[in-house]
Amino acid sequence: MRQAAVLGHPISHSQSPALHAAAYDHLGLDIEYRRIDVPLDAVDRFLHTEGAAPGWLGWSVTMPLKGAMAAAVEERSSRVQTLGVLNTVVHRPGDGHSPMLYGENTDVDGILHALIEAGLQPGLSPDARIFGIIGAGATATAALAAAAELGYTEVRCYARSIPRAAELHPVADALGLTLSVAPLETLNKDLQHGGSLDALVSTLPPRAADEIAQTLPALTHPVPLLDVAYDPWPSALADAWESAGGRVVSGLVMLLHQAVRQVELFTAATENPAAELSEDSHDQLVAKMRRSIGL
Repeated sequence: MRQAAVLGHPISHSQSPALHAAAYDHLGLDIEYRRIDVPLDAVDRFLHTEGAAPGWLGWSVTMPLKGAMAAAVEERSSRVQTLGVLNTVVHRPGDGHSPMLYGENTDVDGILHALIEAGLQPGLSPDARIFGIIGAGATATAALAAAAELGYTEVRCYARSIPRAAELHPVADALGLTLSVAPLETLNKDLQHGGSLDALVSTLPPRAADEIAQTLPALTHPVPLLDVAYDPWPSALADAWESAGGRVVSGLVMLLHQAVRQVELFTAATENPAAELSEDSHDQLVAKMRRSIGL
């Protein structure tokens, strides 16, 4: 039996099984995809027990395992080497009987496509604008990579912990980005003074941005916001952002697009690789995955 799974702790809330099941149904592939609860201190045990069983195509990886799994895989994409975190592990043929574990970060793809759905137009002189990030965790590093891949050179991070946000500087430097760090409460002041913020990604957990949502000023232009927190939706920040004149996309859209790329990676060695579908069939696959989570 070919299998894949999402790993993390807690994991019962994950919507990844619905996304992947819809994709494999469209592809006509018999792949079992499930949730596996793996606490941070159990990574090694999982890798040497259940994770060592035959038939694995790959794992989706969520918190708190993104850093630990990046350290555990044998090969890392350039993204993972730079960011130090992953959300995808692909099983590839290795020497002997053991597969080679390859790490990728498709959160970057999810952020890119979600912002484009929110109206961001790549290639329109992004070097003259600022890419904003709220928060300083693992998803913030993926947002940095997305900013670089979109062509931005200036990023401003608004954080509750300035020392933690300062830890993003080496990643920003490696990506060729100029990063400035500011307290979370200064976001509204920057917006009020008509700064050149071109896009914003909030990586905070649910309700953590409610305080700034209460005093959000009117926006000078329809800045797209990706709020990765999607339960409950709309968030207070999303409601306030739309009321202020901005465009909003939920973290479910990011979840969708990062999963599309995971499916392409997991099925690369199967009889029906998702990445090799016709344009029409690939669009149908994405549409089925979208419907599976109510988008």
